Amino acid sequence: MERKGQRPLLDRWGTLQAREARLAWMLTSPTALIVFGLIIFPVVFSVWISFHDVTLRNLNDVFHAPYVGWKNYRNVVNDFAFKFQGVHQWGAAVTSVVYTFVATALTVLLGLVAALLLNRPFRGRGATRAIFLFPYIAPIVSVAFVWRWILDPRPSGVLNDLLMRMGLIDLPKAYLATRGLALVLVIIFTAWRYFPFAMLMILARLQAVDRVMYEAAAVDGANAWHKFRHITLPELRYVLGAIFLLRLIWTFNKFDDIYLLTGGGFGTNVLPVLTYQFSFRALNFGKGAATAMILLAILSVFMLVYTRTVMRGSE
Repeated sequence: MERKGQRPLLDRWGTLQAREARLAWMLTSPTALIVFGLIIFPVVFSVWISFHDVTLRNLNDVFHAPYVGWKNYRNVVNDFAFKFQGVHQWGAAVTSVVYTFVATALTVLLGLVAALLLNRPFRGRGATRAIFLFPYIAPIVSVAFVWRWILDPRPSGVLNDLLMRMGLIDLPKAYLATRGLALVLVIIFTAWRYFPFAMLMILARLQAVDRVMYEAAAVDGANAWHKFRHITLPELRYVLGAIFLLRLIWTFNKFDDIYLLTGGGFGTNVLPVLTYQFSFRALNFGKGAATAMILLAILSVFMLVYTRTVMRGSE
């Protein structure tokens, strides 16, 4: 005998709530399968590969690859391309940190300056905003090859030709093949390419700031610097923090910018490029997967900082 208020199983199966739940599962299943196939499974598989000896020899039978434990991770950490070798040989780990933090800071700074300029009314402001967005919306392949053409080491290179015509240099220089200078140019390229993103976010917040505060400050005798320091910066605090951490995460994980400009050579090798080199040049997929897991661990720290500072502070 059924308990009072308890419906039989078949009755519950045919209720409106049960039908809505089945419909929800039917609608979300394709997306869930795509996410699992393109994101979750590759991540889990990469973790598995990082603990096994997977090379070109056994790639056709990868699930029977020998288990090597932490050997791949030790090989990555002890590799000369990864670890710090000295002042003139940083390694991919140190280069990644320097490149990421300097490029991100410069990106946010350029975005802040551009947003402050475009926040003022002037003729042609809309067209100027569109021009400023060009580096961000243009395809990475096209802008990277334009920069390589400008910095071409031959006399026909745009920069070499201009400097030689002006008498500033006697012989053409290989800018992207000079250690130190190549990293500076890659950082400048990254800041130039992604500052429009920071500009848009900062500009949106600037236009929401109450103008009454600036008028009151002007009445009290505050100059432009005082307004910027005591009104603008406090209002932009959370936006700047969010942009910096987001760009930090994305820049640390960037592969195409550096690979298209220098291929990771001449002191510009970073962890994403090193992962590619281990996997598809040395054909040591276990070592490449271990490098990717180290990269994932560092990115997880950045994400933890982002969620505990920016996301919690904006609540």
